[in-house]
Amino acid sequence: QVQLVESGGGLVQAGGSLRLSCAASGRTFSNYAMGWFRQAPGKEREFVAAINWNGVYRYYADSVKGRFTISRDNAKNTLYLQMNSLKPEDTAIYYCAANRGSSWNSPRPHEYDYWGQGTQVTVSS
Repeated sequence: QVQLVESGGGLVQAGGSLRLSCAASGRTFSNYAMGWFRQAPGKEREFVAAINWNGVYRYYADSVKGRFTISRDNAKNTLYLQMNSLKPEDTAIYYCAANRGSSWNSPRPHEYDYWGQGTQVTVSS
């Protein structure tokens, strides 16, 4: 089992920045690729970014490429999402997820094994 707890969400104006964190506990964090997803009201859960086990490889959705940066610190068992140039359409609940499968950059939620409870990000115009 891996327990994941997100933090860092909040209300920010368009053009602003936020940094999300995801603290992991339980099994060895570095055994897992990690991802960030988001879900807006009335919409399906959407892939945002993924990172492989050691942080060398990263993959982004087109909608956030160049604005968001995923990173991890295995010594601290923590995943991060730096979000810059935020837009109102980035408003959603953001979830981190752990993936122990072979497809480290999968955009499909069902391929992730563990999920956090989510943190709300609201971007005002």
